Amino acid sequence: MADIPDELIKLERSALEAHAKLASLAGEAYDVQWKAWRAAAEDFQAAVTAYAAREDVAMSRYEVEQAVKRAVRHPQP
Repeated sequence: MADIPDELIKLERSALEAHAKLASLAGEAYDVQWKAWRAAAEDFQAAVTAYAAREDVAMSRYEVEQAVKRAVRHPQP
């Protein structure tokens, strides 16, 4: 697996945690949490884009995003 920066892992976990909280909410609380999830997801996407644009990164933006999601959702023991 590619060497993925811890910061990208943390941002993806944060977005997933914010999204998971939506399941038990309704009304105004849902709207507030949805905005928090959206902000966390946007932060993750921006960080992936910035990382993939670096000269020393050989992976495409898509490959970086998929590697991070794989690392977070299917961690290796």
